[in-house]
Amino acid sequence: MFPRIMAVVLAVILLVTLAFGAVGVYALRSQRIEARLEALKTDALELARLSVESRGASVAIGNRSISTYPGWRTSQSAADVAYRYLNRKAAEVYAEYGAYIAVANRMGDGWASVSTNISVAADENPDFVASLDSEELSAALDRVLEGEEIALRTMVQGDPVFTVGVPWTQDGQVRGAALIQTPAQRIEGDIWEIALPLGLIALGATALAGIVLFFILRRQLRPLKVLRDAADAMAEGNFGVRVETRQSVPEMAVLAGAFNTMADKLGAVEQSRREFVANVSHELRSPITSISGFVQGMEDGTIPPEEHPKYLALVGGESRRLSKLVGDLLTLSRLEQDDAALKLSVFDLCEMARRAVIRRMKDLEEKHIEVATEFDPDPCPVRADPDRIEEVLINLVDNAIKFTPEDGHITLRLERDGGKVLATVADSGPGVPPEDRSRIFERFFTSDRAHTAGKGTGLGLPICHRILAMHGERIWLKDTDEGAAFCFTLPMEPTEKKVQ
Repeated sequence: MFPRIMAVVLAVILLVTLAFGAVGVYALRSQRIEARLEALKTDALELARLSVESRGASVAIGNRSISTYPGWRTSQSAADVAYRYLNRKAAEVYAEYGAYIAVANRMGDGWASVSTNISVAADENPDFVASLDSEELSAALDRVLEGEEIALRTMVQGDPVFTVGVPWTQDGQVRGAALIQTPAQRIEGDIWEIALPLGLIALGATALAGIVLFFILRRQLRPLKVLRDAADAMAEGNFGVRVETRQSVPEMAVLAGAFNTMADKLGAVEQSRREFVANVSHELRSPITSISGFVQGMEDGTIPPEEHPKYLALVGGESRRLSKLVGDLLTLSRLEQDDAALKLSVFDLCEMARRAVIRRMKDLEEKHIEVATEFDPDPCPVRADPDRIEEVLINLVDNAIKFTPEDGHITLRLERDGGKVLATVADSGPGVPPEDRSRIFERFFTSDRAHTAGKGTGLGLPICHRILAMHGERIWLKDTDEGAAFCFTLPMEPTEKKVQ
């Protein structure tokens, strides 16, 4: 993972650096072109001025200099000096730009004398001179002599060129002009002159960033390796592994805390699973052992034939206990499935509570338990799954009967509480010890730690809790001075609605 992260981050850094470098190359190149054009304009203006000041110069001219201009002779020495400067400046411009240069000097009667460096340029760069368009140059020079300053990038025979023209004015009149045309490459330069250094800088910056990033990421990702190792250990069944929550990066500290929380919950789930398997094994083994022992005793004669009916009754009781346990396990398993659905309808909860008592009347009479029903005389319509709610009521009544001593009493109470019905099943038994109250809705948990036969399997209350949770309601153990009282709520329906 670490090499992949490094590669991705370095690739992003390189791409971003190259992108900014490309923008920088474009900006620097544009700035360079603008600066060179401004410099070329300055040179052209200087040439135009010198052309005016050198009128009438008497300096001898070689075959590589700009020709003299006929005309007035003002100050002989000043004109000669200007003429020398003109030739020197023209030579410098040509040496730097390899340009075609034309200077014009407007005479008093309106016509202009024009001199160029065409002969010099033809000797040193004949291809460039051959590409010049005399008509285009003449038209450009006329525009400059009319007082217009030009700076153009045009194509001449497929090659880009820059043309710069600057007039020289005195007393509001154009006295001279200079026109310079040079290959575009002399102005724009080779793009690699700028791109190559910037590219090298970008690669150097990326390499430096990679070195720094390597140490930073290795330090920051070390907790992830610890988390991965802890996750691998947990996958192998070690749910006691934990990671350090004190991290230099706050996000890693949060992640470590979340991992430890997950480990705690998974550990609790694993512990619950182990207890579940142990409880199921115990609950199944107990009746099976009893049934097997009684049957074997009858088969080998240990139990005499006259006592067979007695032990067959015990075998039947254990079989029914085993069947009840398996049935409860299947019920709880179905209720905990994601696709478990309720069949909602409107029914009278008072009538259902009466039926639950009637169905257990035999057990109530055997223990001489008195049952009190505290219902309103009017129907108590609720919207719920009638089969599931009946199961809840029967489980609660069964629990009350199991833990209520002989000659005790049980109370079923239904109360309207706003838009809900509050149902309570209370008994006069020993109640639930304080240390067990938080665990009574856990699977297989019973206050009778020995799981005495007839005292239940510890699945009734978890089933009730799951059914009411599916309805969006809750069940709880109420604080009482005597016995135990379980309460649950259901949503009421308007009394005018028809009930089942």
